[in-house]
Amino acid sequence: RKAAVLLGLFEQEGEPYLAFIRRASTLRSHSGEIAFPGGGVDAIDSSPIMTALREAQEEIGLDPATVEVLGALPPVFTVVSNYLIVPVVAFLPQGLGTLELQASEVTEIILAPLSGLADPSIYHTEEWSRGGVTRTIYFYDYGPYCIWGATARILNMLLEILREAANAPTTIQ
Repeated sequence: RKAAVLLGLFEQEGEPYLAFIRRASTLRSHSGEIAFPGGGVDAIDSSPIMTALREAQEEIGLDPATVEVLGALPPVFTVVSNYLIVPVVAFLPQGLGTLELQASEVTEIILAPLSGLADPSIYHTEEWSRGGVTRTIYFYDYGPYCIWGATARILNMLLEILREAANAPTTIQ
């Protein structure tokens, strides 16, 4: 099964922020968990980008016309729910705008500064075994929120890319 999520970056209080959602506790899978807006690919979606934009509009009311897609990260597979998730990174130059949460799917939007998410003191990993296979599970304890699983793996990937870019030598020609 294929899915896509939107990593919506925007500026607030002079620094970059990232938007997460808390999934409704009534959902069958991943209920109450912290996630990025997104979901399964529909037949009407022409690409993972379209899926991420459509789902973000459905779940939180984000206007796709205000989104500048920057690209996609490598897909992440979820063992428990059997999804291959394409993380779509985007910049929201006008911020989030007016949002309307789809109450049946989303109970809260969480806005977190990248600097807070990159704090090494909130990050840890654990080794979990399932079906005889041991995997590394990522965790970010951000304030009262525990970001873990596929969302934490995607967040970790984004933060590593940003860290490498910040440390890359610049050449002037």
